[in-house]
Amino acid sequence: MRSKSQHTDHGDRAQSRILPKPVVHRMRRAALFKKLGPGLITGAADDDPSGIATYSQAGTQFGANMLWMMFFLYPLMSTMQMISARIGRVTGHGLAANMRRIFPSWAVTGLVALLFIANTINIGADLAAMGAAGELVLGWGRHLFTLLFAVASLTLQVLLPYHRYVRYLKWLTLVLFTYVGVVLTVEINWLEVALQTVTPHLDLTGETVTMVVAVFGTTISPYLLFWQASEEVEDDEADPTTDPLINHPEQAPVQLSRIRWDTHIGMAFANLVAFFIILTTAVTLHGRIEIETSADAAEALRPIAGDLAFALFSLGIIGTGLLAVPVLAGSAAYAVCESRGWAIGLEHKPREAVGFYTVISLATLIGLAVDYSNLDPIRALFWSAVLNGVISVPLMVAMMIVVSRKDEMGQFAASFGLRVMGWFATTCMAAAAITMFILS
Repeated sequence: MRSKSQHTDHGDRAQSRILPKPVVHRMRRAALFKKLGPGLITGAADDDPSGIATYSQAGTQFGANMLWMMFFLYPLMSTMQMISARIGRVTGHGLAANMRRIFPSWAVTGLVALLFIANTINIGADLAAMGAAGELVLGWGRHLFTLLFAVASLTLQVLLPYHRYVRYLKWLTLVLFTYVGVVLTVEINWLEVALQTVTPHLDLTGETVTMVVAVFGTTISPYLLFWQASEEVEDDEADPTTDPLINHPEQAPVQLSRIRWDTHIGMAFANLVAFFIILTTAVTLHGRIEIETSADAAEALRPIAGDLAFALFSLGIIGTGLLAVPVLAGSAAYAVCESRGWAIGLEHKPREAVGFYTVISLATLIGLAVDYSNLDPIRALFWSAVLNGVISVPLMVAMMIVVSRKDEMGQFAASFGLRVMGWFATTCMAAAAITMFILS
């Protein structure tokens, strides 16, 4: 990432004039909406086609009894993403760059390698789901659509600078409202849903625990943590009025307030959509059919909930895939290049960050190869979920160590409350990963 030159005294005085008067820790609603970005995009990318498949399976197999998880996971997911964003904005570097300064190079390299493998497999599963959804809508062209989606995603990342590309990603988040629309097309007993959400009836079986672990893994994913930290750095680089907070603490009231609102809104958006996906499949498909992919869920909805529900669900798969694939590829590139000290950033032209764009291209193209290989995309999705569940734990531990160190974060080291919630989230993820190994 390019280093930003220090402000002159005149620049610092200009910066101080743009702070709210009197200085407050809240942002006006208009300014907040304009500043929404890394948190909103990260939250929307969480509901990618592989996540849709997992949430659909939860609703199909267990009905509304899995809805409670979205409320339980919201504060955990929000905490970890907020810590990720805080590290990026305070230090001016992404997660891998910060970890490289603290942990042995072999540990960082191993973690990044696992992330690249998991992201590549996830990209393949997402592209395959998008192609299948395109075929469902038009009746032909599965592999062609998969190829076109991959090329479109890669082209936009390579050719568009960050400040323009991020606008495209923001607009794509609106596609998640299709899943709100799906709920409106089916009849729901809201009282029964509320009761099952508050008092779920679940047997303690291997199948139940495995699904709980799957929902954990698809909701708190390593690639989202890497992405949000790096996008905070990208936003800082793209804005001439801001700098890393470690160098300019006077900017902290506005920036940390924005991070809190951006992250809370983005994660609420993600969990609300996941709630609606589980709910839709619970009231339409529970006990009637077994599904393995997001496309299976869309196809099953047509005879039960009608053509409108089918069309909205299918288009949602394509839209969320177009949002998630660049996030997956981009987070892999940020992690690899930060760990090696290479130039990074979507604001750079390809010739200025050859390694960064090479990693993005490799991740996308290798993922595309999954659709044209004999590898079962369902098994690929399963193993990517396993890898995500495993590498989330050491990554979250590393993040908690970084955000708690004053030599890294200065006066912006995590508060006691944030550390408690962060370690609680890490413990929950560790328990989920251990349970996965025990039951597999």
